[in-house]
Amino acid sequence: MRTQVVIIGSGPSGLLLGQLLHKHGIDNIIVERKDRDYILGRIRAGVLEQGLVAQMDEVGAAARLHKEGLIHGGIELLFGDVRHRIDLNAATGGKNVTVYGQTEVTYDLMEARLAAGLVTVYDADQVTPLDFAGDKPRVTYVKDGATHAIDCDFIAGCDGFHGISRRSVSAGGIQEFERVYPFGWLGVLSDTPPVSPELIYVRNERGFALCSMRSHTRSRYYVQCRLDEHVDDWSDDKFWDELRRRLDEEAADKLVTGPSIEKSIAPLRSFVAEPIRFGRLFLAGDAAHIVPPTGAKGLNLAASDVHYLSQALREFYVEKSPAGIDHYSTKALARIWKAERFSWWMTSMLHRFSDTDPFTARIQLAELNYVVESKAATASLSENYVGLPY
Repeated sequence: MRTQVVIIGSGPSGLLLGQLLHKHGIDNIIVERKDRDYILGRIRAGVLEQGLVAQMDEVGAAARLHKEGLIHGGIELLFGDVRHRIDLNAATGGKNVTVYGQTEVTYDLMEARLAAGLVTVYDADQVTPLDFAGDKPRVTYVKDGATHAIDCDFIAGCDGFHGISRRSVSAGGIQEFERVYPFGWLGVLSDTPPVSPELIYVRNERGFALCSMRSHTRSRYYVQCRLDEHVDDWSDDKFWDELRRRLDEEAADKLVTGPSIEKSIAPLRSFVAEPIRFGRLFLAGDAAHIVPPTGAKGLNLAASDVHYLSQALREFYVEKSPAGIDHYSTKALARIWKAERFSWWMTSMLHRFSDTDPFTARIQLAELNYVVESKAATASLSENYVGLPY
């Protein structure tokens, strides 16, 4: 079997890349170790920058997004028991974000790929990228007991933080930068109306909280928790009681509770690999970087990687120029580090750390007050939140 680009991983970054390459007339095959239902069963964030929405439009997969997505022109910061609205729209000259679940993005891209008749190999075991240092890379995998090989020009590693793509690079060929945070997010998904029409980010003495949503009838809530806690330690009643304690009185009174339909604890980390090109192997999305979810950058950062990579491959095949692939790593990493900085800053400003002393607590409050009182600080948060330009 042969194709021009093998994409390892069928999450949203791999699927979006596949559709963009198809639009440019570039053949591609996606190889995925899990099945379709498993991929669609993963619950992830759902705040989309306009750049990602534009790419969904470009590949013709945005009809449902525009119909069901919620346009948000602001967010709220809650600290000192007072909520402050950040007008993203006004601070950025009309930009906003769209609330639409990552699972829905993945489904829409899967359907677009199916409609285009493109090949996706699910349930592929022992996926291995090979010979990418030379000009004849290939990917091997095992399916139904038989070993298969795909010869290709390039390999795109879109297989996540624990995927094989980054692990296939020799230890001396990659440098990793990481910060692991000493807490996690306990998240609950419930079929209840959101407590507020916009997201509320909470800085509280008891710890961080976030009130988010997936639709007008489905809510997503988080509270900061210890890393040694387990989901089984948290009944629904215990979660709702703790969330109320971290909200202002008005929001606590309005909160509609109900049985959780999904509950999980996610650890937080910042991670970047450098470089993200190794001969004819490219990393994109979580294979290349992880951000804490506080800044809503995970999926959006993957989309910017895919933008740069799809354009680089288009230049190679259509314009016969290697300039794009030669500069992919440098260009993508410049934006990655800006998003890492923003996500780290939001996390540091809003969470309670185990070593938070009275001085540090006052610094957090001073930072938050500065953000809501200074037009320049509001604009800085806003332009990062809605997404820096590609």
